Amino acid sequence: MSVKHAISRGIELGRSIFQLSLLKPAGRLAAKFRGERLRGIGQPARTVQPQTFLPVRYRYFRVSLRGLAAQLQSGGFRRLGGSGSPRNRAVFLAFTLGAGLIEKNLEDDRKSAATCQEIQAVFTKKKFPSPLKPFASGYKLEDYVIGRQIGKGSNAAVYETTAPFAGHQDMQHNQCSLVELKDQLSQDGMAPSGSPSTPVGSLGIYPLAVKMMWNIGAGSSSEAILRSMSQELVPAGRLAMKQERDEQIALSGYFGQVPKRVSAHPNVIRVLRAFTADVPLLPGAQEEYPAVLPTRLNPVGLGNNRTLFLVMKNYPCTLRQYLQVNVPSTRQGSLMVLQLLEGVDHLCCQGIAHRDLKSDNVLLEFDSEGSPRLVITDFGCCLAQSDSSLQLAFNSLYVDRGGNSCLMAPEVATAVPGPGVTIDYSKADAWAVGAISYEIFGQANPFYGASRLDSRTFQEKQLPALPACVSADMHLVVRLLLRRNPKKRLSARVAANILNLSLWGQRALANQDSAGMKTLANWLLCQSALVLLRGFGSGGNSVEAELQRCFLSNLDLEDLRLAVSFLLYGREQGIASIKYL
Repeated sequence: MSVKHAISRGIELGRSIFQLSLLKPAGRLAAKFRGERLRGIGQPARTVQPQTFLPVRYRYFRVSLRGLAAQLQSGGFRRLGGSGSPRNRAVFLAFTLGAGLIEKNLEDDRKSAATCQEIQAVFTKKKFPSPLKPFASGYKLEDYVIGRQIGKGSNAAVYETTAPFAGHQDMQHNQCSLVELKDQLSQDGMAPSGSPSTPVGSLGIYPLAVKMMWNIGAGSSSEAILRSMSQELVPAGRLAMKQERDEQIALSGYFGQVPKRVSAHPNVIRVLRAFTADVPLLPGAQEEYPAVLPTRLNPVGLGNNRTLFLVMKNYPCTLRQYLQVNVPSTRQGSLMVLQLLEGVDHLCCQGIAHRDLKSDNVLLEFDSEGSPRLVITDFGCCLAQSDSSLQLAFNSLYVDRGGNSCLMAPEVATAVPGPGVTIDYSKADAWAVGAISYEIFGQANPFYGASRLDSRTFQEKQLPALPACVSADMHLVVRLLLRRNPKKRLSARVAANILNLSLWGQRALANQDSAGMKTLANWLLCQSALVLLRGFGSGGNSVEAELQRCFLSNLDLEDLRLAVSFLLYGREQGIASIKYL
């Protein structure tokens, strides 16, 4: 071995050992940000495999690096007192010590990964409580008493309702309606005029809401209605439809795909009942939506006789209505953004893209502590394919890309149809959450209004700054959620992890430079114990308790490490540089 070759080999081994064993995640992330390797940011990090840096003659040891390290170290110490040149002995010893350090690093990673998996298993088994007590009836429209209209969109009207079999639920934390909120704020001179509202005390009388879809062109048979409006059934519960009908009717949504059902989550609406019935003449129908009524109710109406009805929990207001009369505190705003991210991540993990996320499609109530709880609703535009890929073939302009063009992610808005073209929706809803964050923190959505930015053409430097009171961590999350390139954009899971760590993991983050993931794993164990001690009863149903359970039930070592890296880098660089990430 020549001297030049020995030196180069020693340097290469030293570099590998240093990068794999000594460098902290923040340093690696900073290097990625400063160089061209930033192109891959936002992708889940891959676990380093020993075989990528071992010499060829040692690769048969890759299954057990610990055994390799022991053998090499033993041979290295024997060579110290044996024959061979000092150069060769030094190179061999450096390699053996490096193998031992790498094994220790990988062993720590395995322990941290095992800890995350055990915590995740504990909290995955715990089911979130139902928003209302279960009931066995309610599969006919005649079972319900319908009150006033409380909402109207482009394809449905929503009415407050109740049913004798449902009973009056304990809804003390929901009795702060939007009218009461406006009255409270108007005493301080803060309430605007003209905001829609829910009648005072009506939530106690009408704990349910029924959504009547408008049926134009779908036919009047139950089978045709369910096939045409099948996306609305994505958040339906297991008992939402009669079992015999659910088994007989093969529901098929758009693009020839069978829609799936999303499991229960505190930040996703739950459809309690779904059935078809004749369209009734409800209050305000002749004035609000005469054109969609059937001819038996309006001689010039275009609607069919039957349509789909969805029964859900009644919520005081939408997020848009709430933000018209109130500006949340900085902490409440962070919790609200985090709830949207948790809801989007839950949908994404089950292969569902909402594709119409906006403040009008988010409902709001208050927990026992007065904190807003957000629920994503209105799945009429969702993508729920059987393969869970969130990839949509875009071979024609007739393919539906989703609703709400203003908050359509850049990769969706700029897609050009053609053979073999697909649209990836895996991070499209996360981009919409970044835009809605401006509304939550009291600013105009930059993609709304006359002077709005266009998601097809905007530059990231054009994005306005959030208020100064908003934390640097939130600045970082919003900036990275609104990246034009989806490969550089945060996923909803990593963004949620960043906010969870920012809100509750400050002590663990403060020790990252000295103790690494081991300290974080210890904090996760303590956090798990606290959440379990708090319980899953009424005392554990606050917004913060639900968010902590969501975080712990979705633990993944690589996603968590990436979130820590982003956080540490953002704090190291400061807000000034975050604005231009």
